[in-house]
Amino acid sequence: MTALALGGGRRLALDPDGPVLMGIVNASPESFSDGGLLPDADAQVAHGLRLVAEGAALVDVGGESGVTHRPPVTPAEEIRRVVPVVERLADAGVTVSVDTWKSPVARAALTVGAAIVNDPSGLSDFELASACAEHGAALVVTHTRAAPKVKGFPSYDEDLMAEVIAFLGARVRAAERLGVAAERIVVDPGLDLAKTPAQSVELLRRLGELHELGRPILLAASRKDFVGALTARPPAGRLAGTLAALDVGASAAAAILRVHEVAPAVDFLAVRAALRGEPVHPGLELEEQLRREPVRLRLA
Repeated sequence: MTALALGGGRRLALDPDGPVLMGIVNASPESFSDGGLLPDADAQVAHGLRLVAEGAALVDVGGESGVTHRPPVTPAEEIRRVVPVVERLADAGVTVSVDTWKSPVARAALTVGAAIVNDPSGLSDFELASACAEHGAALVVTHTRAAPKVKGFPSYDEDLMAEVIAFLGARVRAAERLGVAAERIVVDPGLDLAKTPAQSVELLRRLGELHELGRPILLAASRKDFVGALTARPPAGRLAGTLAALDVGASAAAAILRVHEVAPAVDFLAVRAALRGEPVHPGLELEEQLRREPVRLRLA
C-alpha cells in the first residue's frame, strides 16, 4: 500500500491491487457532459457529497469546461464558481481536487481547503506548481500539446507513448524544481487532449508503460470523445464504454480513475475484482430484498 501526499498533511492511500475513484463535480454551465444539471453551489455540493457516499475517495471540482468553441473563463469568474463548492466540501471532510490550469484559481481553491490541483494543461502556468509547493498540495500533471481551450491534433514525429513519457517526465522534473515533492505528483496521459480518438485508444492500450515515470497514474476516460467515436453515442450514453476503459486502466494499475458515475464504477470494480481472484466469502448471499424489483401497483 502506497500513498499520495496531499495538502493539509493528509495522505490518500493507493492500493496497487485496485484503483480509487475520483468523482467529478462540474461547476461550469458550459460543460460538454452535464452543463446546467447542477445549476448552483447547493446542487454541486450535494452532488459531491453523493459521489463520496457512493464510494468516491476524492472529488474533482471544475469551474471551466475544456470545450474549445467558447473563450476561456476569466480567473475571477472561475474562482466565483469553484471556491464556495471547494470550501463547503472540504469543510465536510471531503478530499477535494480543483480542476484548473490557472494559478490564481488554484491558489484560491487551495486556500479554502483543496488538497490537489488537477491541471489539464500540461503545466502551462508554472506558477500553478509554485502554488502547490507553497500549500503542500498534490499536483496532477497531464500530457497535452495544445494550449488550453484550443483544439488541435498535432502530428507526433516519434512514438506517441514515448512522446507522452518524455513530456510528462520533463514537467514532473520542472514541478520538483519549483518545490513540489515527488510524493505529491500524479501523471495523466491526457486522453483526447490534442489527440485523435485513435491516438487515445493507443495510449489506453499502452497505459502500463507510464509506470516508467515512477509516479501514480490518473486515468480520465469517463465519457471521453474516443468512447463516443467507438460507440456512436453522446456523452450521457457512454457509461458502458467508459467501464470498458476503466477495466483497461485497472489492469494497467492506474491508481486513480476519474469518473462521472461513481456507483456503477464501484459495482464494476467489485465484480471485476471477485472474478479476477479476490477472495469471496463462502457464505456470500444475496439479501432477500434485492432478489427482485418491487412490484409497482397501478391504480385504476
